[in-house]
Amino acid sequence: MSQVNRRRFLKGSLATVGAGGVGLGAGLSAGGASAKPPDPQQQAQAVLADELATRTPFDGAHQSGILTPPQNQATVVALDSIAPNAQQLFEALQTLSGAARGFTQGEPVPIQEIDDPAPDSGILGAYDAPDALTVTIAFGASLFDGRYGLAKLKPRHLYPMPNFPNDDIDPTRSGGDVLVQVAANHRDTVVHTVRELLRLVAGRLTPRWTLDGFTSAQRGPTPRSSKRNLFAFRDGTGNPDVTDAALMNRLIWIQPNSGEPAWATGGTYQVVRTIRMHVEFWDRVGLLEQENMIGRYRVSGAPLGGTYEFEDPDYPSDPHGKRIPLTAHMRLANPRTPATADQRILRRGFNYHRGIDEAGDLDQGLIFIAYNQDINRQFDTIQRRLAPTEPMTDYITPVGGGYFFAPRGARGEPDWVGSGLSAV
Repeated sequence: MSQVNRRRFLKGSLATVGAGGVGLGAGLSAGGASAKPPDPQQQAQAVLADELATRTPFDGAHQSGILTPPQNQATVVALDSIAPNAQQLFEALQTLSGAARGFTQGEPVPIQEIDDPAPDSGILGAYDAPDALTVTIAFGASLFDGRYGLAKLKPRHLYPMPNFPNDDIDPTRSGGDVLVQVAANHRDTVVHTVRELLRLVAGRLTPRWTLDGFTSAQRGPTPRSSKRNLFAFRDGTGNPDVTDAALMNRLIWIQPNSGEPAWATGGTYQVVRTIRMHVEFWDRVGLLEQENMIGRYRVSGAPLGGTYEFEDPDYPSDPHGKRIPLTAHMRLANPRTPATADQRILRRGFNYHRGIDEAGDLDQGLIFIAYNQDINRQFDTIQRRLAPTEPMTDYITPVGGGYFFAPRGARGEPDWVGSGLSAV
């Protein structure tokens, strides 16, 4: 130890530069007597406080992670129930909500003195910062089979995802009794949350498939500009306005007296599709052809013939598709007519990258996630409209996913997401 540092150490100086110096100085009083060392949890909270301190409520009328703007990182995990009875299933679901409630709000990591397995992996340090974390829980149609006596509570429009033309669905990458969507601004937060949740429900819920996702950086030109998918086009431009409560009630949330089981009120249907993008093939296509397939300029995101991203494409002025082809993806997906207004969906997807496949091709694509009030009226209808003529089918292959129902939010401890099922 240098003479200078020794002097600072003996005097308990608080002026020492750096985290190690602060720890040494704070550990001794001016007279050299021992004092309480700095709290590692408080220190952890002080680091990157602005970046990691954002809290998103877990409880509420609706689950977070639906209208919430997509965070930078996500993981989707589908689980199968191996609980021997309904009570243990409900306990597992209650555990999921309880743990998610704590993680989303941030909590100190318990410190144990004895050599028992730690209650937390500790990969985030002394404090599990909230980091804008959301945990969204949904149920697949298979949960309502004969195992737990839940058939009479199955949401009215929940059914297994069908195979559409061009689909190549892998059963090992699709379906599931329970879907957990974990999203946050940093990858380590997502990894920690998934790891802890799976540990807590082990023996009752077991993983079926999982996929990691991310969103592109916000590169402008304005903070409102939609981010890009791995085909380089902006994704989500045509989403309905999530701040319009009346519109959300018409398109997303299950309403009272709608023919659904009472417990489903306030929930929504979640569509998840793993869509592989054949990026090598796409990258050999001319820019003009790409833009005609999408119906937008790649750089600005404006509709063809327009100047800015959120401009109305004005289809009535182009009835024959001379400006925006009639087969363009955006035109088929949302024709913007009175008859199709209630078919709109809320997209909240993430890009994915899984390395390379056996042939050496990049396995990249989109975790397509959409919320809607009625899958048949909305998502399935859009898919049937796209299937016959959309040229994009040559460049994408849906390979997994499923249909799920995301219940209303929990009402606060000890309530849990899906607690209405326990009324059976």
